[in-house]
Order: sequence, then C-alpha cells, then structure tokens
Amino acid sequence: MKVLVATSDVPFVEGGHLIIARELTRAINEYGHKAELILTPQNRFSRVFHAYIATRFIDVQEDGLGEKIDKLISFKYPSYALKHPEHTVWINHRMREYYDLWENFYAKLGKRAKIKESVKKFLIRKIDNYLLKKVKKIYSQSENIKKRLEKWGKIKSSVLYPPPPKRNYKTGDYKNTIFTVSRLVKHKRVDLIIKALAYVKNKEIKLIIAGEGPELNNLMRYVKDSSLGERVSFLGRISDDQLIKNYAECGAVFYSPYNEDYGFVTVEAFASGKAVITTNDSGGVYEIISKSKGGIYTKNNPRTLGEKIDELFSDKNKLIALGETGKQWVSSLTWEKTVETLISNK
Repeated sequence: MKVLVATSDVPFVEGGHLIIARELTRAINEYGHKAELILTPQNRFSRVFHAYIATRFIDVQEDGLGEKIDKLISFKYPSYALKHPEHTVWINHRMREYYDLWENFYAKLGKRAKIKESVKKFLIRKIDNYLLKKVKKIYSQSENIKKRLEKWGKIKSSVLYPPPPKRNYKTGDYKNTIFTVSRLVKHKRVDLIIKALAYVKNKEIKLIIAGEGPELNNLMRYVKDSSLGERVSFLGRISDDQLIKNYAECGAVFYSPYNEDYGFVTVEAFASGKAVITTNDSGGVYEIISKSKGGIYTKNNPRTLGEKIDELFSDKNKLIALGETGKQWVSSLTWEKTVETLISNK
C-alpha cells in the first residue's frame, strides 16, 4: 500500500506533531508499506484561511509518476483539508485559539479585534466541522483531544496514543536533577518549575532545561534575579544523543504545559525509566500520568510543587518504582500496532 502522511508546518519550528509524523512515516515503511511525508502550509495567524484554501486544492490522489496513492493520513490543522477518498485523520489539535484557548485569547483583544476574531472563530469552526466529518476515520492522540472534538463539533473519534519516537533510550543513574525539554513559550510553563525550585529545601536538587524559544531571556532573567543560577542550567537546542543522555541520568522529568494535547515528552521519559512530574491542569500529560501511575501531579502552585519534589527525591526507591511503572505502561505502545490500526482503521 502507498500511503501519504501529511501535517502542516511553519518554518523553523520543530513541533511534536512533526516528530510524530516523521516517526509514523518511518514505521509505515518499516512494516511493509510505502510512505512519504508532505508538509502543507500553516501560515501565520492572520492568513490561516489562505492555508486552508491552498491545502484543499493540493492533489494527493496520485504520485509524481501517475500511480495511485492508496491512503492519506493527516494530522493537525489545516492538513486535514486535503481531499482523498481514503482519508484518515490522527489529530493532535485544531486551531486552539478558536477552541479551548478562546477565552484567554479573546480577553487580550481590543474592541475591533474581538469582532474580527469572533467572526474568524465562527468560520474556522464551520470549516473544521465540515472537513472532519468528510473523512473516513478520526483517531485522537489522547482522551483530552477526543473530548475537545466532542465538545466543539460533536465529532466522534477513537483514542490512539502515539508511541515514543524510535530512539536508543537508556535508564542510567537517578541523579538529583530534574530534566525538562520543551519549546520555551509561555503555555509550556517552564517558569513553573523554576519558581518551584525556590521552595525545594534540598539544595542539591538541580534543574536542567533544554530547548529554545521566545521565553528564554525571561526565564534566564528570572533565574538570575532569584539567585538560582547555580541550580539551573540552560542547554539550548540539543542533539538526540544529548536528549537520551539527559533522560537517562536525571532523577525525574518535569513536563507541565497548559492543557496539552498529548505531550510525547511524557512517553519518552517513561521509555527512559524516569518518573514524570506534572500538574493537574496539564491536559494530556495529566491524563497519561493518571492512567499509567508513572509519575506524580500537583496543583498548579510553585510552593506545592516544590514540596512534592522534596518528598519525591527523599526516597530514591520511589523514584525508581515510578519510573519502572511508566516504562512498563509505555511498552504497550508500539509503532507496529499503531501502523496496523491506522492502515486498517480498526
């Protein structure tokens, strides 16, 4: 079978959906089919309609040699605007500013912008509902996403969790370090773990932050102003080998973006045998921790989080046990099963 995998993308941004799309393409090829990944335009915020229109008119039913493409699997908006008779959507999210993030987004707008964006929200929701109700099958990458589809559009889907990317994960020592890796943007809330560190009584516990983004300078400034410089390290963008090494050597992984779609950092930490620390408003991350019991969660409060970290790191056996629980849970998520499900729609 010849399969086209599609997701939308903007230049110079490496989102989790793109990593999962690449992994799916690799796995489809590995398990007996032919697959290729294409990236459809996403466009900047003010030109999102242009991206939908451009994507809708891309011909994906034949390849460049005139041979039939048997199946299309698309991910996020507006890649699911592609038209194909055998179209499966493995969705991570629609345009969140017009769905679950609408209230916060709307509150920051001026009077004229509120009118304009309200109209855009109405139209985007209508377009999404039309497109997603035309495809053969929809899989959500978490229960959180499934609930959003049902709440805004009454769109039915089945949950299919993405396995961690295929990497040579290792479980090393459990050092007194917390590792977090993320794009450094506000809704990823890396500032929360930095603020919590100030309440951690065990001063041997240190924080390692990997990633790039517009919040980097603000985070570095806060660390300096809070006299946490000796306990916080910023690595910037790191290689896969460095990523694996930091997962392997840390005591636990912190990951708590706001109402996250899925959060594959969680399953990568599990694959490395490490517990995940999150909050109860982290969406897909909280969902996985609740199901797997492979980590801990607290309220979104730096002091409470700091106290929980002290408690967790005071018992190394508990750190190990949580990590092993997560590792066992994530072992049931395989790319072979994922490919079989998406190809057969069963």
